[in-house]
Amino acid sequence: MTTDRILKDVLTRTKVIAVVGVSANPVRPSYYVARYLGLKGFRVVPVNPGLAGQTLFGETVYPTLSDIPFDVDMVDIFRRSEAVPPIVDEALARWPNLQTIWMQIGVEHAAAAAKAEARGVTVIQNRCPKIEYQRLFGELRMGGFNTGVISSKL
Repeated sequence: MTTDRILKDVLTRTKVIAVVGVSANPVRPSYYVARYLGLKGFRVVPVNPGLAGQTLFGETVYPTLSDIPFDVDMVDIFRRSEAVPPIVDEALARWPNLQTIWMQIGVEHAAAAAKAEARGVTVIQNRCPKIEYQRLFGELRMGGFNTGVISSKL
């Protein structure tokens, strides 16, 4: 079970995030989640073979995880659940000390998660790091919006 303590620990220790399945379309969740994480100080490394060589969020887009020439702390997966196993396999092969595999809302794969966890990797499934960051670090209000309004009303 993923507790708030685990989520907060992951979001505090993580510095570099590879986002698999990122889109260049600003209305797609993969774009605005990646952009948000970048604005919060994470180094966001976009991964999408269709956009390889382009620049997003100030970073080169890589075609695959294996093509990233430096270490990442977390792999955030914006792909369908059935696409998860080869992504997890590639991530584990590329980074022996990978800290976290994060699967977005609606994305789960028990066998791939178990394989990563057996290697000591923290696995989070069916959640969004943007939503969890906002919730755990006080940016999300009861209605789900950061209104920016300060009030003494409860």
